[in-house]
Amino acid sequence: MKTRTLGRTDIAVSEICLGTMTWGEQNSEREAAEQLDLATAEGINFIDAAEMYPVPPRAETQGLTETYLGNWLAKRGRRDDLVIASKVAGPGNGLTYLRNGPRLTRSHIRNACEDSLQRLQTDYIDLYQVHWPDRNANFFGKLGYQHQPDEQSTSIEETLEALHELVQEGKIRHVGISNETPWGTAEYLRLSRERNWPRIVSIQNPYNLLNRTFEVGAAEVACREQVGLLAYSPLAFGVLSGKYLGGQRPDGARLSLYTRFVRYTSKRGEEATQAYVNLAKQHGLSPVQMALAYVTGRDFVTSNIIGATSVEQLQENINSALIVLDDQVLSDIEALHEEFTHPCP
Repeated sequence: MKTRTLGRTDIAVSEICLGTMTWGEQNSEREAAEQLDLATAEGINFIDAAEMYPVPPRAETQGLTETYLGNWLAKRGRRDDLVIASKVAGPGNGLTYLRNGPRLTRSHIRNACEDSLQRLQTDYIDLYQVHWPDRNANFFGKLGYQHQPDEQSTSIEETLEALHELVQEGKIRHVGISNETPWGTAEYLRLSRERNWPRIVSIQNPYNLLNRTFEVGAAEVACREQVGLLAYSPLAFGVLSGKYLGGQRPDGARLSLYTRFVRYTSKRGEEATQAYVNLAKQHGLSPVQMALAYVTGRDFVTSNIIGATSVEQLQENINSALIVLDDQVLSDIEALHEEFTHPCP
Protein backbone atom coordinates (compact mmCIF):
# COMPACT_ATOMS: atom_id res chain seq x y z
CA MET A 1 0.00 0.00 0.00
CA LYS A 2 1.49 3.32 -1.08
CA THR A 3 1.43 6.32 1.22
CA ARG A 4 1.14 10.06 0.72
CA THR A 5 2.01 12.97 2.96
CA LEU A 6 -0.85 14.55 4.90
CA GLY A 7 -0.72 18.27 4.11
CA ARG A 8 2.52 19.90 5.24
CA THR A 9 2.98 17.45 8.13
CA ASP A 10 5.45 14.60 8.49
CA ILE A 11 2.59 12.07 8.61
CA ALA A 12 2.41 9.43 5.88
CA VAL A 13 -1.11 8.09 5.30
CA SER A 14 -2.12 5.19 3.12
CA GLU A 15 -3.59 6.24 -0.21
CA ILE A 16 -6.65 4.20 0.76
CA CYS A 17 -8.42 5.21 3.99
CA LEU A 18 -10.91 2.98 5.79
CA GLY A 19 -14.27 4.69 6.22
CA THR A 20 -16.46 3.61 9.11
CA MET A 21 -19.91 5.17 8.85
CA THR A 22 -21.75 1.83 8.54
CA TRP A 23 -20.46 0.51 11.89
CA GLY A 24 -23.26 0.39 14.41
CA GLU A 25 -26.00 0.45 11.78
CA GLN A 26 -25.31 -1.93 8.90
CA ASN A 27 -22.28 -3.53 10.57
CA SER A 28 -21.93 -5.13 13.98
CA GLU A 29 -18.91 -4.66 16.24
CA ARG A 30 -17.58 -8.05 15.17
CA GLU A 31 -17.85 -7.09 11.51
CA ALA A 32 -16.16 -3.74 12.18
CA ALA A 33 -13.25 -5.56 13.82
CA GLU A 34 -12.99 -7.91 10.83
CA GLN A 35 -12.79 -4.92 8.49
CA LEU A 36 -10.11 -3.30 10.64
CA ASP A 37 -8.09 -6.50 10.78
CA LEU A 38 -8.21 -6.90 6.99
CA ALA A 39 -7.51 -3.25 6.22
CA THR A 40 -4.48 -2.99 8.50
CA ALA A 41 -3.14 -6.32 7.25
CA GLU A 42 -3.29 -4.85 3.73
CA GLY A 43 -1.25 -1.82 4.78
CA ILE A 44 -3.99 0.72 5.48
CA ASN A 45 -2.95 2.95 8.39
CA PHE A 46 -5.60 5.66 8.02
CA ILE A 47 -9.06 5.27 9.61
CA ASP A 48 -11.80 7.90 9.41
CA ALA A 49 -14.69 8.22 11.89
CA ALA A 50 -17.04 10.92 13.22
CA GLU A 51 -18.98 11.70 16.36
CA MET A 52 -22.31 11.52 14.49
CA TYR A 53 -21.69 8.06 12.99
CA PRO A 54 -23.18 5.66 12.11
CA VAL A 55 -25.21 6.91 9.16
CA PRO A 56 -28.13 7.37 8.91
CA PRO A 57 -27.78 9.20 12.23
CA ARG A 58 -30.03 8.28 15.12
CA ALA A 59 -29.94 9.13 18.81
CA GLU A 60 -29.96 5.42 19.67
CA THR A 61 -26.78 4.67 17.72
CA GLN A 62 -24.83 7.95 17.87
CA GLY A 63 -21.21 7.33 18.82
CA LEU A 64 -21.27 3.56 18.27
CA THR A 65 -18.80 3.79 15.40
CA GLU A 66 -16.16 5.46 17.55
CA THR A 67 -16.92 3.01 20.36
CA TYR A 68 -16.33 0.01 18.10
CA LEU A 69 -13.09 1.55 16.85
CA GLY A 70 -12.00 2.38 20.39
CA ASN A 71 -12.62 -1.16 21.62
CA TRP A 72 -10.58 -2.56 18.73
CA LEU A 73 -7.76 -0.08 19.36
CA ALA A 74 -7.65 -1.02 23.04
CA LYS A 75 -7.45 -4.71 22.19
CA ARG A 76 -4.90 -4.29 19.40
CA GLY A 77 -2.53 -1.79 20.98
CA ARG A 78 0.20 -0.13 18.89
CA ARG A 79 -1.88 3.05 18.65
CA ASP A 80 0.99 5.14 17.30
CA ASP A 81 1.31 3.27 14.00
CA LEU A 82 -2.19 4.32 12.95
CA VAL A 83 -3.62 7.67 11.88
CA ILE A 84 -7.04 8.08 13.46
CA ALA A 85 -9.35 10.78 12.13
CA SER A 86 -12.68 11.93 13.52
CA LYS A 87 -15.04 14.87 13.11
CA VAL A 88 -17.12 17.35 15.08
CA ALA A 89 -20.66 17.84 13.77
CA GLY A 90 -22.04 21.17 12.62
CA PRO A 91 -25.64 22.39 12.98
CA GLY A 92 -28.70 20.89 11.37
CA ASN A 93 -29.27 17.40 9.94
CA GLY A 94 -31.76 16.61 12.70
CA LEU A 95 -29.08 16.17 15.36
CA THR A 96 -31.07 17.84 18.15
CA TYR A 97 -30.18 14.92 20.44
CA LEU A 98 -26.49 15.84 20.20
CA ARG A 99 -25.71 18.71 22.62
CA ASN A 100 -29.24 20.05 22.00
CA GLY A 101 -28.17 20.72 18.43
CA PRO A 102 -24.45 20.88 17.62
CA ARG A 103 -22.66 24.10 16.75
CA LEU A 104 -19.04 24.88 15.99
CA THR A 105 -18.51 27.08 19.02
CA ARG A 106 -15.65 26.73 21.49
CA SER A 107 -17.71 24.84 24.09
CA HIS A 108 -19.32 22.49 21.57
CA ILE A 109 -16.01 21.62 19.94
CA ARG A 110 -14.32 20.96 23.26
CA ASN A 111 -17.17 18.76 24.49
CA ALA A 112 -17.32 16.88 21.20
CA CYS A 113 -13.59 16.22 21.16
CA GLU A 114 -13.46 15.01 24.75
CA ASP A 115 -16.42 12.68 24.16
CA SER A 116 -14.74 11.27 21.04
CA LEU A 117 -11.49 10.71 22.92
CA GLN A 118 -13.38 8.76 25.56
CA ARG A 119 -15.17 6.57 23.02
CA LEU A 120 -11.96 6.01 21.04
CA GLN A 121 -10.07 5.16 24.25
CA THR A 122 -7.11 7.26 23.16
CA ASP A 123 -5.28 10.33 24.44
CA TYR A 124 -5.18 12.08 21.08
CA ILE A 125 -6.82 12.23 17.66
CA ASP A 126 -4.38 12.55 14.76
CA LEU A 127 -6.74 14.47 12.47
CA TYR A 128 -9.76 16.29 13.88
CA GLN A 129 -12.08 17.63 11.20
CA VAL A 130 -14.98 20.07 11.05
CA HIS A 131 -17.67 17.85 9.55
CA TRP A 132 -19.55 20.65 7.76
CA PRO A 133 -19.76 24.46 8.04
CA ASP A 134 -21.73 26.41 10.63
CA ARG A 135 -23.04 28.82 7.99
CA ASN A 136 -25.13 28.86 4.84
CA ALA A 137 -22.96 27.45 2.05
CA ASN A 138 -23.07 25.04 -0.87
CA PHE A 139 -22.53 21.56 0.55
CA PHE A 140 -24.39 18.22 0.65
CA GLY A 141 -25.34 18.69 -2.99
CA LYS A 142 -26.72 22.22 -2.74
CA LEU A 143 -26.37 24.34 -5.88
CA GLY A 144 -27.08 28.01 -6.45
CA TYR A 145 -25.65 29.86 -3.46
CA GLN A 146 -28.07 32.34 -1.89
CA HIS A 147 -26.49 34.76 0.55
CA GLN A 148 -28.18 35.21 3.95
CA PRO A 149 -26.62 38.31 5.58
CA ASP A 150 -28.67 37.92 8.77
CA GLU A 151 -27.94 34.23 9.34
CA GLN A 152 -27.01 33.00 12.82
CA SER A 153 -23.65 31.34 12.32
CA THR A 154 -20.44 30.64 14.19
CA SER A 155 -17.41 32.36 12.71
CA ILE A 156 -14.56 30.29 11.32
CA GLU A 157 -12.36 32.39 13.61
CA GLU A 158 -14.07 31.03 16.74
CA THR A 159 -14.00 27.48 15.39
CA LEU A 160 -10.30 27.54 14.50
CA GLU A 161 -9.32 29.16 17.78
CA ALA A 162 -11.09 26.36 19.66
CA LEU A 163 -9.22 23.79 17.60
CA HIS A 164 -5.97 25.67 18.27
CA GLU A 165 -6.54 25.26 22.01
CA LEU A 166 -7.05 21.51 21.61
CA VAL A 167 -3.84 21.22 19.59
CA GLN A 168 -1.95 23.11 22.31
CA GLU A 169 -3.33 20.69 24.89
CA GLY A 170 -2.22 17.68 22.86
CA LYS A 171 -5.75 16.33 22.41
CA ILE A 172 -5.55 16.63 18.64
CA ARG A 173 -2.50 16.68 16.40
CA HIS A 174 -3.81 18.27 13.21
CA VAL A 175 -6.92 20.00 11.89
CA GLY A 176 -8.95 19.31 8.78
CA ILE A 177 -12.19 20.50 7.20
CA SER A 178 -15.01 18.70 5.41
CA ASN A 179 -17.85 19.59 3.05
CA GLU A 180 -16.18 22.97 2.67
CA THR A 181 -16.06 25.50 -0.16
CA PRO A 182 -13.05 27.26 -1.72
CA TRP A 183 -13.93 30.43 0.23
CA GLY A 184 -14.14 28.56 3.52
CA THR A 185 -10.85 26.78 2.83
CA ALA A 186 -9.14 30.09 2.06
CA GLU A 187 -10.55 31.63 5.25
CA TYR A 188 -9.13 28.82 7.41
CA LEU A 189 -5.76 29.30 5.70
CA ARG A 190 -5.86 33.07 6.16
CA LEU A 191 -6.62 32.83 9.87
CA SER A 192 -3.93 30.25 10.50
CA ARG A 193 -1.41 32.45 8.74
CA GLU A 194 -2.39 35.68 10.50
CA ARG A 195 -2.97 34.24 13.99
CA ASN A 196 -0.33 31.51 13.95
CA TRP A 197 -3.05 28.94 14.57
CA PRO A 198 -2.99 25.36 13.21
CA ARG A 199 -2.92 25.13 9.44
CA ILE A 200 -5.53 22.81 7.95
CA VAL A 201 -3.95 19.74 6.39
CA SER A 202 -6.86 18.26 4.45
CA ILE A 203 -10.36 18.73 3.10
CA GLN A 204 -12.84 15.86 3.06
CA ASN A 205 -15.43 16.36 0.32
CA PRO A 206 -17.38 14.04 -1.98
CA TYR A 207 -15.61 13.10 -5.19
CA ASN A 208 -16.48 10.40 -7.72
CA LEU A 209 -17.23 9.90 -11.41
CA LEU A 210 -20.78 11.21 -10.91
CA ASN A 211 -19.71 14.23 -8.88
CA ARG A 212 -16.47 15.95 -9.90
CA THR A 213 -17.52 19.41 -8.70
CA PHE A 214 -14.46 19.52 -6.42
CA GLU A 215 -12.38 20.11 -9.55
CA VAL A 216 -14.06 23.40 -10.38
CA GLY A 217 -12.45 25.60 -7.72
CA ALA A 218 -11.30 23.53 -4.78
CA ALA A 219 -8.78 21.32 -6.59
CA GLU A 220 -6.50 24.26 -7.37
CA VAL A 221 -6.56 25.31 -3.71
CA ALA A 222 -5.81 21.73 -2.66
CA CYS A 223 -2.75 21.54 -4.90
CA ARG A 224 -1.31 25.00 -4.42
CA GLU A 225 -1.86 25.08 -0.65
CA GLN A 226 -1.08 21.40 -0.01
CA VAL A 227 -4.48 20.80 1.52
CA GLY A 228 -5.19 17.50 -0.16
CA LEU A 229 -8.60 15.97 -0.71
CA LEU A 230 -9.77 13.06 1.41
CA ALA A 231 -12.32 11.85 -1.09
CA TYR A 232 -15.52 10.44 0.36
CA SER A 233 -18.27 8.55 -1.48
CA PRO A 234 -15.81 7.49 -4.24
CA LEU A 235 -18.38 4.90 -5.37
CA ALA A 236 -21.32 7.29 -5.01
CA PHE A 237 -22.89 5.20 -2.21
CA GLY A 238 -22.15 2.05 -4.20
CA VAL A 239 -24.07 3.26 -7.25
CA LEU A 240 -20.98 3.11 -9.49
CA SER A 241 -20.72 -0.63 -8.90
CA GLY A 242 -23.75 -0.93 -11.17
CA LYS A 243 -25.68 -3.00 -8.64
CA TYR A 244 -28.64 -0.59 -8.60
CA LEU A 245 -29.04 -0.29 -12.38
CA GLY A 246 -32.46 -1.06 -13.81
CA GLY A 247 -34.16 -0.42 -10.50
CA GLN A 248 -32.38 -3.28 -8.74
CA ARG A 249 -32.27 -3.09 -4.95
CA PRO A 250 -30.14 -5.96 -3.62
CA ASP A 251 -30.98 -7.28 -0.17
CA GLY A 252 -29.06 -5.50 2.56
CA ALA A 253 -27.60 -2.83 0.27
CA ARG A 254 -27.59 0.75 1.53
CA LEU A 255 -30.05 2.17 -1.00
CA SER A 256 -32.31 -0.83 -0.44
CA LEU A 257 -32.43 -0.22 3.30
CA TYR A 258 -32.61 3.57 3.39
CA THR A 259 -34.81 5.51 0.98
CA ARG A 260 -33.40 8.84 2.24
CA PHE A 261 -30.26 8.52 0.12
CA VAL A 262 -31.24 9.88 -3.29
CA ARG A 263 -28.20 11.97 -4.25
CA TYR A 264 -26.95 9.51 -6.86
CA THR A 265 -30.20 7.94 -8.07
CA SER A 266 -31.57 10.49 -10.55
CA LYS A 267 -32.44 9.48 -14.11
CA ARG A 268 -29.40 11.34 -15.40
CA GLY A 269 -27.25 9.71 -12.74
CA GLU A 270 -28.39 6.25 -13.78
CA GLU A 271 -27.64 7.02 -17.43
CA ALA A 272 -24.13 8.14 -16.50
CA THR A 273 -23.61 5.12 -14.26
CA GLN A 274 -24.61 2.76 -17.07
CA ALA A 275 -22.12 4.47 -19.37
CA TYR A 276 -19.27 4.16 -16.86
CA VAL A 277 -20.12 0.51 -16.12
CA ASN A 278 -20.11 -0.22 -19.86
CA LEU A 279 -16.77 1.56 -20.23
CA ALA A 280 -15.18 -0.49 -17.46
CA LYS A 281 -16.36 -3.72 -19.03
CA GLN A 282 -15.06 -2.65 -22.45
CA HIS A 283 -11.60 -2.34 -20.93
CA GLY A 284 -11.85 -5.56 -18.92
CA LEU A 285 -12.06 -3.72 -15.62
CA SER A 286 -14.31 -4.08 -12.62
CA PRO A 287 -16.62 -1.03 -12.49
CA VAL A 288 -15.81 -0.71 -8.77
CA GLN A 289 -12.08 -0.78 -9.27
CA MET A 290 -12.14 1.58 -12.25
CA ALA A 291 -14.15 4.14 -10.29
CA LEU A 292 -11.88 3.87 -7.24
CA ALA A 293 -8.63 3.86 -9.22
CA TYR A 294 -9.73 7.03 -10.98
CA VAL A 295 -10.22 8.85 -7.69
CA THR A 296 -6.98 7.58 -6.14
CA GLY A 297 -5.05 8.66 -9.23
CA ARG A 298 -5.96 12.36 -9.05
CA ASP A 299 -3.04 14.60 -8.09
CA PHE A 300 -5.12 16.61 -5.61
CA VAL A 301 -6.20 13.51 -3.65
CA THR A 302 -4.30 12.58 -0.50
CA SER A 303 -6.40 9.53 0.36
CA ASN A 304 -9.45 7.76 -1.00
CA ILE A 305 -11.96 6.87 1.73
CA ILE A 306 -13.53 3.50 1.00
CA GLY A 307 -16.32 1.85 2.93
CA ALA A 308 -17.88 -1.60 2.80
CA THR A 309 -20.43 -3.77 4.56
CA SER A 310 -18.58 -7.04 3.97
CA VAL A 311 -14.95 -8.11 3.93
CA GLU A 312 -15.44 -9.31 0.34
CA GLN A 313 -16.46 -5.82 -0.75
CA LEU A 314 -13.63 -4.35 1.27
CA GLN A 315 -11.04 -6.60 -0.36
CA GLU A 316 -12.19 -5.61 -3.85
CA ASN A 317 -12.04 -1.94 -2.86
CA ILE A 318 -8.56 -2.28 -1.39
CA ASN A 319 -7.32 -4.12 -4.48
CA SER A 320 -8.17 -1.04 -6.56
CA ALA A 321 -4.92 0.43 -5.24
CA LEU A 322 -3.07 -2.05 -7.49
CA ILE A 323 -4.64 -0.59 -10.63
CA VAL A 324 -3.26 2.31 -12.65
CA LEU A 325 -5.63 3.40 -15.41
CA ASP A 326 -3.97 3.74 -18.81
CA ASP A 327 -4.22 6.76 -21.07
CA GLN A 328 -7.00 5.26 -23.20
CA VAL A 329 -9.23 4.56 -20.20
CA LEU A 330 -8.60 8.06 -18.86
CA SER A 331 -9.39 9.58 -22.24
CA ASP A 332 -12.62 7.60 -22.47
CA ILE A 333 -13.60 8.71 -18.96
CA GLU A 334 -13.07 12.34 -19.94
CA ALA A 335 -15.24 11.87 -23.02
CA LEU A 336 -18.05 10.55 -20.83
CA HIS A 337 -17.52 13.42 -18.40
CA GLU A 338 -18.15 15.88 -21.23
CA GLU A 339 -21.41 14.08 -21.98
CA PHE A 340 -22.41 13.64 -18.32
CA THR A 341 -21.03 16.69 -16.56
CA HIS A 342 -21.72 16.56 -12.81
CA PRO A 343 -24.94 14.53 -13.11
CA CYS A 344 -25.13 14.12 -9.31
CA PRO A 345 -23.54 17.15 -7.59
